[in-house]
Amino acid sequence: MAAPASAVPGSAAGLRAGAVRFPVPAGARSWRAAAELPTSRSLLSGRRFPGAVRVGGSGGRVAVRAAGASGEVMIPEGESDGMPVSAGSDDLQVPALDDELSTEVGAEVEIESSEASDVEGVKRVVEELAAEQKPRVVPPTGDGQKIFQMDSMLNGYKYHLEYRYSLYRRLRSDIDQYERGLETFSRGYEKFGFNRSAEGVTYREWAPGAHSAALVGDFNNWNPNADRMSKNEFGVWEIFLPNNADGSSPIPHGSRVKVRMETPSGIKDSIPAWIKYSVQAAGEIPYNGIYYDPPEEEKYIFKHPQPKRPKSLRIYETHVGMSSTEPKINTYANFRDEVLPRIKKLGYNAVQIMAIQEHAYYGSFGYHVTNFFAPSSRFGTPEDLNHASNNTLDGLNGFDGTDTHYFHSGSRGHHWMWDSRLFNYGNWEVLRFLLSNARWWLEEYKFDGFRFDGVTSMMYTHHGLQVAFTGNYSEYFGFATDADAVVYLMLVNDLIHGLYPEAITIGEDVSGMPTFALPVQDGGVGFDYRLHMAVPDKWIELLKQSDESWKMGDIVHTLTNRRWSEKCVTYAESHDQALVGDKTIAFWLMDKDMYDFMALDRPATPSIDRGIALHKMIRLITMGLGGEGYLNFMGNEFGHPEWIDFPRAPQVLPNGKFIPGNNNSYDKCRRRFDLGDADYLRYRGMLEFDRAMQSLEEKYGFMTSDHQYISRKHEEDKMIIFEKGDLVFVFNFHWSNSYFDYRVGCLKPGKYKVVLDSDAGLFGGFGRIHHTAEHFTADCSHDNRPYSFSVYSPSRTCVVYAPAE
Repeated sequence: MAAPASAVPGSAAGLRAGAVRFPVPAGARSWRAAAELPTSRSLLSGRRFPGAVRVGGSGGRVAVRAAGASGEVMIPEGESDGMPVSAGSDDLQVPALDDELSTEVGAEVEIESSEASDVEGVKRVVEELAAEQKPRVVPPTGDGQKIFQMDSMLNGYKYHLEYRYSLYRRLRSDIDQYERGLETFSRGYEKFGFNRSAEGVTYREWAPGAHSAALVGDFNNWNPNADRMSKNEFGVWEIFLPNNADGSSPIPHGSRVKVRMETPSGIKDSIPAWIKYSVQAAGEIPYNGIYYDPPEEEKYIFKHPQPKRPKSLRIYETHVGMSSTEPKINTYANFRDEVLPRIKKLGYNAVQIMAIQEHAYYGSFGYHVTNFFAPSSRFGTPEDLNHASNNTLDGLNGFDGTDTHYFHSGSRGHHWMWDSRLFNYGNWEVLRFLLSNARWWLEEYKFDGFRFDGVTSMMYTHHGLQVAFTGNYSEYFGFATDADAVVYLMLVNDLIHGLYPEAITIGEDVSGMPTFALPVQDGGVGFDYRLHMAVPDKWIELLKQSDESWKMGDIVHTLTNRRWSEKCVTYAESHDQALVGDKTIAFWLMDKDMYDFMALDRPATPSIDRGIALHKMIRLITMGLGGEGYLNFMGNEFGHPEWIDFPRAPQVLPNGKFIPGNNNSYDKCRRRFDLGDADYLRYRGMLEFDRAMQSLEEKYGFMTSDHQYISRKHEEDKMIIFEKGDLVFVFNFHWSNSYFDYRVGCLKPGKYKVVLDSDAGLFGGFGRIHHTAEHFTADCSHDNRPYSFSVYSPSRTCVVYAPAE
């Protein structure tokens, strides 16, 4: 997908500088290579260019030309490196016809290839191009009543829910009346910020609190009297700069710009709120806004259509900057060439990228966004990406010299724990800004969706701080609910799913609000998934205890305790656990032994054997029972041994406490993928198991199977057995007991075979299971299942069985 997925626009206090999700292109060695796989979901997708489309083939390639456009876009065929063509949550690309161009008028297609496969590929491309021609329309509002049919307990809170829905419908109606609908309203970037026309450049900024404003920059030698702006009755400042005499832009591409305002708090120079690119010069603290308008020949043209959303979502969570094996800030280009192929090979079908939106403090993990429309310049330029902060210098906080503007005033507008601001979702221009921001990333960079972080802090006036949610419905639907924020979430989900039906939204909500992941038209908030945040917390709780204390029923309850018909993305551990001061699952299990006993040429310790076994079991049972989607933070698939420690200098806190730095070192701010690749280290076995786990889900689709039945939760044996689709999962959590001829109930009769075994030698196990063994069912019921078969279940193993035919 293409849009920040973890710092979604409007995710107030917990806004992260952009995580993005999207399916990974098959066989792509790079983002650009991804763009050149016509049958794969590529990372980036179609920009529009005018004219008829002429398609011709020669030399095993298909050329897609835009009539009247310079050059041609070549789409190589058959370059998948033998890898299966499929994708994850990030792919996109194909030339799209211009919005004004009818698919029935001017579309010219010439098939010149002699190969039938080429012809079929071209036909598919043309059909996809025609599909993109359909006008984008946000569906009309529904009646919001279906939620009461799905959950009768909601009837007791019908007044609140219907009031919430009435606010949403009224706002939709007002936007239709005054802004010609959400489709137009969400294109604020075509009106605000810098917009180039044939005659020159127009710059607009909403700053109602400012007394005067002037555009300054390198182009006018920072003269505040040269280009003064005028203000209309809505608080919008505007200036038009005509082209130079030679027809060139009045503001050179790549030059620095700011808006100088006289405000109630004094004169200040601010980066334009709608800036598309900002950079921090070496040795400087403040960022500089950059006028970004590269010549046409430098602009990247997307070549493939955006992907269909996968039914089972397997997300690989990444951070571009720390994705190198070397101690440095990685680049978009290196991420494209080195990391994306790795993700594809592992079998994930979606990529979530953190820290995409510009943020002043690198160590914030992408939280505290400063420039909402600008991709982070640390990793490269906006073209490189194509192939809310408490900071008053660079961001929106105090932009026009007032405390309100984009945010609430007082305590409602400040998140004291995260030191960040909270948007005023009831303000018209704030809504325009946030909705346009969501669309910008989907439109300009072709992301496939968003993960909204910190949604709980938005939905309640108490921000979820020092509140223990018990599941009582009165906690969700009452005076503590911020109706404006919830309605904004309904609007942005409406917008995203209406204009981009294949896009995906995921919300991080710790409260468990009912209706959160139900369609807006039915009365829900509209997210496709919610993060199943209780799962990693449960594993941390268990890892602090002895194995003997683990309760099988407790594990199953936590994994399956989620709202009916509201999909979840589950995960065994969060990226926060990888930060210095915390512990990943691997570190909880193996601790310092990971530094000395992971080499295969020396004996393992008991903690290493236990840790590798449980690491695999925890991840598979989480994927098997925890939700309809699965997420893994990069490196955790092989038990990454190092924590993440962002480069930092010493600091003294306001309370006088001294915090030592790390000499601004990048040594621990990277991912040691080389450890997982090394065939002489035990990390390799955990990596191979994770790959096999993704492959199993790809083949059988068990996460989204309609059939699930948990047949055994045996506390003495420490056994958990369940069915997902046609598969039977057998987990033995006992630390020493192995069981011969252990009876396993199942739904279907016949012969079963092993399709995944955590104890296999390839996965760092002891090879106690014979994979060629055949398991025939008997016509005797067991654990309330009509049939059963016998297995050998070694201690600390998980084995998956499937029908042999």
